[in-house]
Amino acid sequence: MIKILTIIGARPQIIKAAAISRAVAKRNDVEEVIVHTGQHYDQNMSEIFFDELGIPKSKYNLNVGSGSHGMQTAKMIEALENVFIKESPDCVIVYGDTNSTLAGAVTASKLHIPIAHIEAGLRSFNMSMPEEINRIACDHLSSILFAPTQVAMENLRAEGFMTSHAQFSNGKGRKVLNCGDVMYDNSIYFAQIAESNSVILSTLNIKPNGFILATIHRDNNTDNPESLNSIFRALSDISETNKQDVVLPLHPRTAKLLRTLSPELFDKVIHSELMKIIEPVSFLDMIALEKNASLVMTDSGGVQKESFFFEKPCVILRPETEWVEIVEHNAGVLTDADYEQIMDGYHKLLSKKVTFPKLFGDANAAEHILDKIIIYI
Repeated sequence: MIKILTIIGARPQIIKAAAISRAVAKRNDVEEVIVHTGQHYDQNMSEIFFDELGIPKSKYNLNVGSGSHGMQTAKMIEALENVFIKESPDCVIVYGDTNSTLAGAVTASKLHIPIAHIEAGLRSFNMSMPEEINRIACDHLSSILFAPTQVAMENLRAEGFMTSHAQFSNGKGRKVLNCGDVMYDNSIYFAQIAESNSVILSTLNIKPNGFILATIHRDNNTDNPESLNSIFRALSDISETNKQDVVLPLHPRTAKLLRTLSPELFDKVIHSELMKIIEPVSFLDMIALEKNASLVMTDSGGVQKESFFFEKPCVILRPETEWVEIVEHNAGVLTDADYEQIMDGYHKLLSKKVTFPKLFGDANAAEHILDKIIIYI
């Protein structure tokens, strides 16, 4: 029996882990131990996803909570070391680019445990982003790099990973593989469930393809008064000018910042009949909103991808993206938090025919990944 230890800590990682857990459940030769670092510890932003997505409950919850990057990562490393020594896994799986990802990779590497990094090779080339630092460090520490796209593979090739002479303590070298994107697996799988279980459209009184879906969460957008003002002013003007419903699941912290930084704009938005400001929604409700929106506006990397999966054009409220394929295929437009660029990007996407080629695998990435891990070990 092979034991893999899965590290999760943030909402997107909990969702990504669902695909691997489904693949594990189909086999009788693999045991999965899930460790939740507690990086996102709010009940509504974390534990609810285990229930909704049918993910096995975590065996360990480290309850690390919030803090500075250094403090949070250090607490995770200390706690994870004890878990790894106790469980003695054959492989540790880490996802993406959070502090949980980095802590898991550092701890496993020090204990000479093979690391599988899912979503390897993503690059924004913006070293001021904590996520960029985390993902690069994790790639260099990992034994098996699972790139979700060909562009990610090319990033790794350009950085020398394909010709790396790295040798790990088990005498094996590094493997770099493109097995597809586990979030594509999830989106296809859960879209059918959302179709029958989600009532978000009727609750909000919106119709399929009759609304824009917007999400804003990145600190450089929410904590910058000018950026926050530009984004909400653009959303408000697009909504009013086009008589267009805009659905915006908004974290209470962001709502509080908008109220504090731009009270007049906050009042205008919150009292608009067309702007539907709601609290963060469940994953199934989010899938239903993405699948039924006419267009998506977001600063989230995950939502960018999911909009592509469901063939929805996307205004990307960032200066760069890790998912350059979306922009290269004209399915997304980079606008940053600039009012004029947002307005221009919105009109550009409306005026062009967008195509959505199959760039993210065959919706069986989790099975491919698990097979490769077992062969490697």
